[in-house]
Amino acid sequence: MNIRNFSIIAHIDHGKSTLADRMLEMTGTIEPRRMQEQVLDRMELERERGITIKMAPVRMVWKYKNQESRIKNRDSAFDIRDSSDSEYILNLIDTPGHVDFSYEVSRALSAVEGVVLLVDATQGVEAQTLSVLSVARSLNRVIVPVVSKIDAPNARVGEIVSELSLLLGCPEEHVLKASGKTGEGVRDILEAIVVRIPEPRSSGQKPQALVFDFGYSDHRGVIVYARVFGGALKKGDTLRLVAADASFTALEVGILTPDDVPCPELAEGEIGYIVTGIKKPGVASVGDTVTSARDSAPALPGYRAPTPVIWASVYPESQDDLPVLRQSLERLRLSDSSLSYEEESSGIMGKGFRCGFLGMLHLEIVIERLRREFNLTLVVTQPTTVYEVTHMNGSVEEIYSPSRFPDEGTTKQVREMWTTISVITPPKYLGGVTQLLYEHEGVAGETKTLPDGKMELSAEIPLRELMRGFFDRLKSISSGFGSLSYEIAGLRDADVVRLEILVADEPVPAFARIVSRRRVQAEAEAMVEKLEKLLPKQLFVLKIQAKAMGRIIAARRKSAMRKDVTGYLYGGDVTRKMKLLEKQKRGKKKMLARGKVDIPHDVFLKVVREG
Repeated sequence: MNIRNFSIIAHIDHGKSTLADRMLEMTGTIEPRRMQEQVLDRMELERERGITIKMAPVRMVWKYKNQESRIKNRDSAFDIRDSSDSEYILNLIDTPGHVDFSYEVSRALSAVEGVVLLVDATQGVEAQTLSVLSVARSLNRVIVPVVSKIDAPNARVGEIVSELSLLLGCPEEHVLKASGKTGEGVRDILEAIVVRIPEPRSSGQKPQALVFDFGYSDHRGVIVYARVFGGALKKGDTLRLVAADASFTALEVGILTPDDVPCPELAEGEIGYIVTGIKKPGVASVGDTVTSARDSAPALPGYRAPTPVIWASVYPESQDDLPVLRQSLERLRLSDSSLSYEEESSGIMGKGFRCGFLGMLHLEIVIERLRREFNLTLVVTQPTTVYEVTHMNGSVEEIYSPSRFPDEGTTKQVREMWTTISVITPPKYLGGVTQLLYEHEGVAGETKTLPDGKMELSAEIPLRELMRGFFDRLKSISSGFGSLSYEIAGLRDADVVRLEILVADEPVPAFARIVSRRRVQAEAEAMVEKLEKLLPKQLFVLKIQAKAMGRIIAARRKSAMRKDVTGYLYGGDVTRKMKLLEKQKRGKKKMLARGKVDIPHDVFLKVVREG
């Protein structure tokens, strides 16, 4: 079977998309007149940020000429499976490299037999490279190491080749060198894919395919992208999604070049798309198995339901846009099963949605897509993680909204999500990184020196603190050289409290937040000081207070508006003025006790947006 299925794994900005462009050019998959940079990145947001957000499968045909191969002699340790000149189908799945999508990446790597490990010759091995590499190794995928950007003026090709050789435990001559910009070495990579990566193996006669991604079309419904492991999937077949327990008729099957090209069937070992006609959100999900509805094969291993790890409330600036926001979230969920949402109401902001995300990047992408694709103006609250609260009566509740967090002394135990992180940085910044970990309640672990002289620091840190600007501060402290990867480590005991803000003795739920007990005083002082500046003056002295642990821990008073109640008097005894001033004083005292404050909408927006 002349098929090779592979993926390219790399850290952000290590040249993955550029290398894919050159492969498409060299194999003649895309005509020169249609060629553009980052051709597999279809979204405008991907091009702007230079990152891959949506997976992009593509089929290439490579004419392998064995007698001209320079790989054969160099890689004599690898079997040459076909000594004749042959055409090979190369199926590439371009995957996102960010850790928010680690599960999706693992499913994509489950759909291939090998990976091209790409490392920038100017940067060396980085944290996310190691993270995705560990996934590939756990799945026993064949690794083809490549050093990219060898044409860069500051390239350290020899050093990085040695580093990769030590990391993978392979001879240096097995590490390929290439430039996606000039095309140098790309032919060697294509030949190495044919020689080193094994052909697909059959899992049986029954139709069985792994869903590694899916999209949505208004006219055709959900379109799943799948790798066929057994049997064949044909147009008109009645198929079933095993995990969703949903049956459908395949309206069309085909391959991607990268445009959709219909074909009679997808045979085993092939990668392509299936048009399901399903127009209901939440049915398709990454990792599900497609099989025949009549002659079912078992589900492929590794599937898990998407689980949000952070939550944020999303409100339209105008309540008139609420139906549009609801429809927009429904539309996004048709192509992103990891997005979850439920309607909620706020006394100040009105109605909106509490949304769950895989991580901070996932949140940013969804919000940006809502703004761009659906022209919505949104207000997004500060993201929070999920807390597991054990009440005094033994009942356990998951809480992701600060306003619902229980009062001090009413719980037995509170647990929060922790993460295991890996930070790679030059040695001179290690002290600053360690101090940063302490400030964010992190626990430093093992430190080791990488072959290129950089330090890799393992640590554990609450997810709550990772969301509190940790990555931005890491980049600042390390002058941009530090890199970070993380994975969820599970729930642990948390020492956190609810910080409430009271304005004129009335709690404002929208300003509530869950903070670390050791940082609650500083957070409280910052909040009341900010509100003192933002809130408009009232006709009475305005009390702004921060409450935590059952008591007021910070307070400010904003002076009342002054009105000259004696201005209209024109003579007479001074006691007339004194009586009016005393009357005003009594009125302000009564208003201080009973006065209500209508917080302007723009004040709320500023507090939410500035955190």
